[in-house]
Amino acid sequence: MDDSPLSGPPPGRSPGAPDDEQAAGLDRRAELSEFLRTRRARLKPEDVGLPALGRRRRVPGLRREELAQLAGVSVAYYTRLEQGNGRNVSAEVLDSIGRALRLTDAEQAHLTHLATPRPPRRKHRMPKRQQVRASLRHLLDSLEVPAYVAGARSDILAWNRMAAALFGDWGSMPAGERNWARLTFLHPAYRELFLDWETKASDMVSYLRLYAGQHAEDPDLSALVGELSVKSETFRKLWATHDVKEKGHGVKRMRHPLVGDLTLAYETLHLPDDTEQYLCVYHAEPGSPSADALRLLANWGTDATTVRTV
Repeated sequence: MDDSPLSGPPPGRSPGAPDDEQAAGLDRRAELSEFLRTRRARLKPEDVGLPALGRRRRVPGLRREELAQLAGVSVAYYTRLEQGNGRNVSAEVLDSIGRALRLTDAEQAHLTHLATPRPPRRKHRMPKRQQVRASLRHLLDSLEVPAYVAGARSDILAWNRMAAALFGDWGSMPAGERNWARLTFLHPAYRELFLDWETKASDMVSYLRLYAGQHAEDPDLSALVGELSVKSETFRKLWATHDVKEKGHGVKRMRHPLVGDLTLAYETLHLPDDTEQYLCVYHAEPGSPSADALRLLANWGTDATTVRTV
């Protein structure tokens, strides 16, 4: 199992982009502007208790002046913020705007990250190598259910035998390909594996957006987003929605070529000593057909990855 970080050349700077925001990553001001605009556009006046003034509106959702009124700030102040000028904005104002926009906890955190000034970035800083603790690898190997550790940008860093049997032979892939966003959008076999692939794809982009709000200066992130935007129209459309979501727990329905349909619950455990890494564990309801299918996969062992290469 390899723990090499995703690598890629930083994209070129967009014309006119500020030096300290875009030189080796995403433009944080543009991200803030588009996030606020898309959140405002999804609200209707009646959603927030305002009268709908006529049937025809020139803009989707709330007008800037309506949002400013709800947030208790001036229209000029909110306009500057939506134009990407988040410098010196207070936490109280951000909370007020978040309440007016009906933001989720993940969205509020995303807004705060985008609007909070960052210290000047050191030039030519090498990305930190992502490593998985030896004891965590031992824990993975001891689990009898599929489990893996992922890190920044959803890079897959370590996994156990059952994860390889379920998801495919990650060990045979170049380290740069072992990334959930790349697998989801660029590897056709994953469309067949996940029965709710559209939901999987939407969630994946939302996780990546949340990471982008915290690490807009990450050149590898910018390279990944650029590559996926060019190669996948679906990714490009989902990225433009600016939706964000925290990875937590849920259920995935899959169709495995060796054992058939499975319904598996997953739990995401964020590591206390590295907030960018998380352990994801899949399991089946005891006594269910999916539990029987997992046992069958365990019996296949390494042969499952030989027969099925994703």
